[in-house]
Amino acid sequence: MATVQGPMAIGSASHNGIAPEEPKVVVAENGKAVDVQEKEISMEGFCSISAYDQWTPLSVSGQLPRPRYKHGAVVIQQKMYVFGGNHNGRYLGDPQVLDLKSLSWSMLEAKSESAEAVSFAACAGHSLIPWGNKILCLAGHSREPTESLSVKEFDPQTCTWSSLRTYGSSPSSRGGQSVTLVGDTLVVFGGEGHGRSLLNDLHILDLETMTWDEFETTGTPPSPRSEHAAACFAERYLLIFGGGSHSTCFSDLHLLDTQTMEWSRPEQQGVTPEPRAGHAGVTIGEYWFITGGGNSRKGVTDTLVLNMSTYEWSVVTGLEARAPPTSEGSSLVMHTIDGENFLVSFGGYSGRYSNQVYALKTSLKSSIPFQQKTETDINGTTPISIPENSSRKVIFEIEELKDKPGNRADTSKTSAQVVKGERNQIEDRLNQEQLQSLHLKQELATVENRNAELTEEIHLVLDQLSAEQMRASKLETTQGRADLAPERTELEPLLPLLEPWSPS
Repeated sequence: MATVQGPMAIGSASHNGIAPEEPKVVVAENGKAVDVQEKEISMEGFCSISAYDQWTPLSVSGQLPRPRYKHGAVVIQQKMYVFGGNHNGRYLGDPQVLDLKSLSWSMLEAKSESAEAVSFAACAGHSLIPWGNKILCLAGHSREPTESLSVKEFDPQTCTWSSLRTYGSSPSSRGGQSVTLVGDTLVVFGGEGHGRSLLNDLHILDLETMTWDEFETTGTPPSPRSEHAAACFAERYLLIFGGGSHSTCFSDLHLLDTQTMEWSRPEQQGVTPEPRAGHAGVTIGEYWFITGGGNSRKGVTDTLVLNMSTYEWSVVTGLEARAPPTSEGSSLVMHTIDGENFLVSFGGYSGRYSNQVYALKTSLKSSIPFQQKTETDINGTTPISIPENSSRKVIFEIEELKDKPGNRADTSKTSAQVVKGERNQIEDRLNQEQLQSLHLKQELATVENRNAELTEEIHLVLDQLSAEQMRASKLETTQGRADLAPERTELEPLLPLLEPWSPS
């Protein structure tokens, strides 16, 4: 039987100065949040925005979330999910959702009987990534930091969190990093780690095998930084823009070719962007929109767009200082209605914390169709392709063994022992493969080091040989001159005889 709970956030929205009735959140037995009111707004909200490229505050209903910044936001099935953030130094853990059809806020409350379910820990500076109809949450700062970066998954259908098991060497915990979906991988770059140490390392999580890899790159990577923005273009190129260190903010643009793993610095065209950190970005086709952020002098007031195919910057619109879309630590997502693309900004800090929602209807039309990555649809009818020898296949085999009716632990002690034995064998296989891979990497590194030493020795020998050749050449020249000296002395008396004779 469903229960009704009151709000736990502060502040409330209003329509035309009239406070709405107290919002309600319905918590179903399966943990799914159901809005009590699903009023469709026809000529209000997004549909009322007629002007292009201008930020407009949206009139929303329900209980406004607590003002915050450095939170995360993603859109799944026309709902904007907001998790975490920071308010006055306090980490927030209240999960909020804004229905983009009714523009109504509600707070999620999940119930689950599963022992494997986990809760969302209050944090800030984390990254949210939509993956199919689920949400992946990575990294972030919290009151109880961990040694390694964690990966959690939220299922909007059941309103439950689960902790995902990963393999390989996990990155160290951090906040203010960028996490970018490139194909079927997540690329983690930079951030601020333990002791406020700034990072510029690169880690890649394969979502098919759930395996971490730290890749060696060529070229010059971005300097250590946090609070930058990152985007993917053409399912291949990772772009990094801006960010800050402890002493300065950046306006540089870096590009990583994920096929060659080479960093480069594209030449930026158009307007020159101001240095900034804490800005937010979202892509629509080849266009990368950047809003908000600030530097040591001021908050940045313009909204920029980068054409990622030409690296040309242009200004979308400017705003008065301290307006919410110019805030640091705000979130920015994309929403499409009737073929029109909208940027949606929420929260941020510009001298005070914000919980307002702003929208901008962009006039730019992308030539690249938008496609959202799908691991599985809401009914599980489009499963992801699993490589034959991937470690994720091993994981699925383990889960299948656990779920087989004849192998459940409550059927019999013998069946449980069989399942446990098979599971241990599969895990042993996986460990052996990972160990073998590690040994091969170590052997390869040893061979490469030996090759480098031999190459250096060859260069030294060649240099010595060249020096000996030059020395021998000089000796031959000197010796030749010395050998001719006696003959020249004997011939000198005869030289007058060799002069031309002329009659007197």
